[in-house]
Amino acid sequence: MSKQVILTGIRANNDLTIGNYFGAILPMIDMAKTRADEFQVNLFVPDLHSFTTPIKHDELQSGIWNNLRVFVAAGLPLDQPDIHIYRQSYVPAHSEMTWILDCFTGFGQMARMTQFKDKSMKLANSELQEKGAQLVKANPGDASLEIIDGAVSVGLFNYPVLMAADILLYGATFVPVGDDQTQHLEFTRDIAERLNNKFNQELFVIPQPVKEQHAFFGKDQGLRIMDLQDPTKKMSKSDETGKGVIFLSDTPEEAHKKVMSAATDSEANVRLDWEKQPGISNLLQIYGLLTRKTAEEAAAEWEGTTSYGDFKKAVADSVRSFLEQFQASLADVDDAKISQKLEVSEKTMNAQANETLLNVQRAVGLRA
Repeated sequence: MSKQVILTGIRANNDLTIGNYFGAILPMIDMAKTRADEFQVNLFVPDLHSFTTPIKHDELQSGIWNNLRVFVAAGLPLDQPDIHIYRQSYVPAHSEMTWILDCFTGFGQMARMTQFKDKSMKLANSELQEKGAQLVKANPGDASLEIIDGAVSVGLFNYPVLMAADILLYGATFVPVGDDQTQHLEFTRDIAERLNNKFNQELFVIPQPVKEQHAFFGKDQGLRIMDLQDPTKKMSKSDETGKGVIFLSDTPEEAHKKVMSAATDSEANVRLDWEKQPGISNLLQIYGLLTRKTAEEAAAEWEGTTSYGDFKKAVADSVRSFLEQFQASLADVDDAKISQKLEVSEKTMNAQANETLLNVQRAVGLRA
């Protein structure tokens, strides 16, 4: 690989939200368009990661293709040769590299992963609720899997190892990571250094540490759009009620109604204050993103406004207009062009990944 590699992707589970769009997809596409002359950009659909939590298996293919279409509708240029789109499972080296890395990873290191503990507890609590049992109380120091048989998979436990394989197979230097992924990136750096040192050769390129990642990707790194009904938590595509979530598949009118019913406060003052007015601040952020302003500029525009109704209507109108335009672009996406790009990219990615895998196989004694 003659260029440094930027690698990023987003899971195909559930419908995508405007939080995913502005917080991950749009920065991803903008980065690809502006950096592809200087870097190789790997934009993949991590379909193997889909199984770490329960999914509707008969909907996975539609989710994968929906992600790919959203990439294109958001402006991804398919004619740029150094931008690659591919499905993780179409590159078998991901799975074999994961097994090899597994065998050099300690159980305790995986058990300390915060995201594993958080997600496993949520899964266990959800299953207990369905059975009418008492909620399990989380113990921050307990990484035991003995919560409920079946609620937590081994895949969820060692998912960071698969993520490490995703990165290391292509020698990726830059990987955009949110706060919940920083541990996983540091693990990737750790396992790469461990094997490089153990076998006394540069088997892997070490990705940049978190601080350098944030500096490289800039201000959009870690952007969070919050839930409309509970602005203290992030808008999530896995939210079961969907009342506080604006999905990209919502009709413009459905989204308009959700914004109009968004939780606010009783202060009757439109201002940017995430601590005292999280609901209003969240709406200001959304309004700013849709009108190409910073949240501060949006707050200045509405300074002195005491009627939340007028403000919420402006935000709702902006959301409706965005969805009308985006869904029109989505309807125009050519699946045949995506298929052609996938075929070329997946051939290239297999070649690159297999080269790295072969070097590792030789180092550990699997190949002569």
